[in-house]
Amino acid sequence: MESSWVPDIDPASDFSLANIPFGIISTPDDPAPHAAIAIGSYALDLKVLSTAPDLLSQLSPNIPGLASAFSQPTLNTFASLGRPIHRQVRSALQNLLSTTTTHPSLLRDNPPLRARALLPQSTIRTHLPMAIGDYTDFYAGYHHAFAVGAMFRGPAHALQPNYLHLPVGYHGRASSIVVSGTPIHRPTGQILLQPPQAGEQQPQPVTGPSRKLDIELELGCFLGRGNEMGRGIGVDEAEEYIFGYVLLNDWSARDVQTWEYVPLGPFNGKNFASTVSPWVVLADALEPFRTRGVQVEGRPEVLGYLREGRAEGVFDIALEVDLMTAEGDTTTIGRTSSKNLIWSFPQMLAHHTLGGCPMRAGDLLGSGTISGPGGVNERGSLLEMTENGKKDVLLAGMDARTFLKDGDTVTLRGFCGEEGARVGFGECRGRIYSALQ
Repeated sequence: MESSWVPDIDPASDFSLANIPFGIISTPDDPAPHAAIAIGSYALDLKVLSTAPDLLSQLSPNIPGLASAFSQPTLNTFASLGRPIHRQVRSALQNLLSTTTTHPSLLRDNPPLRARALLPQSTIRTHLPMAIGDYTDFYAGYHHAFAVGAMFRGPAHALQPNYLHLPVGYHGRASSIVVSGTPIHRPTGQILLQPPQAGEQQPQPVTGPSRKLDIELELGCFLGRGNEMGRGIGVDEAEEYIFGYVLLNDWSARDVQTWEYVPLGPFNGKNFASTVSPWVVLADALEPFRTRGVQVEGRPEVLGYLREGRAEGVFDIALEVDLMTAEGDTTTIGRTSSKNLIWSFPQMLAHHTLGGCPMRAGDLLGSGTISGPGGVNERGSLLEMTENGKKDVLLAGMDARTFLKDGDTVTLRGFCGEEGARVGFGECRGRIYSALQ
């Protein structure tokens, strides 16, 4: 991959020229949220670029409405232009920022425009990148599903009978999805502190702050277009509906969830907050990192509408979880890869729309918790790492955790590719604060 003329790009930066992720920012000179891309430690303000007619004509020949899309407070309008347009604009931006750019005078050799458009990320504010109408969380992390199932039902019955046949999912709450850096308050809910005692006819729950607040290491997928109600999306056409990907921490109150989830599934234990990373990595940027998902011996053949035309349906993205205590000590408590999914996002989308459910630009799909097949350091939730609170996770500073404490900060990271051409997501970060109620 060619290098960029943008100064001081760390070879380990998530935002190399090979990436070009899109986001929504506000700046000291323009507090209205609008579109940008990340390059190294800088953000390139696309709204500012759109005010330069010569430059815009190079970015968007025959693309009506692009300047307007870059001025919107979300990426929905740009996402809905379609994957061929995303590809064209990304390629033009890579050329603009390359050391071998064919149009050096448009930005590199234009100091006034460069000073207004190329801004240190430390000086900007990032915002939720999409207006999210609906959110669906799946359960496609095979090793997580097996480990949690084995914990509560034993290895012989770890997976429910439907698990290898369809992407299991539930509809979540879009209004509580927040961008990285947003404070997370410990949720309050109904909790069963102990099993029914001898002679008690009914269990006796209490109301209080969750005592088992947890993380879920996930990959999120934003849609760029929708389908007509009543018409499903074929698994091999689903890629054209995908805009890009983010990291997703789907915070979970395990004690609230355990008591309330029967028979209809997660509710207050999950709807209080989900955090996404601010920069959307376009689908095309991840194409070189395709691989096969989890292969299960003896798995039955999936039904026809879920059979993909290519075997490499998932991505090999290195994923990490850091936990920083209130005292400032940081420990990497988990490392795994997104290749540990058993269902791909096209399969999730094909199943989601099988009955004719209409999707829309900005809809978010979550992968479910991603864990690896190895020890506790490959797991994507404290529930697994601690065996539901039975074992401690040891931290720097002579500290330990079973679940999260107030003051803890959790940061997810994800990246793929070699140094100098890394495609990454930046941080997905949230700090825990005490309950408001």
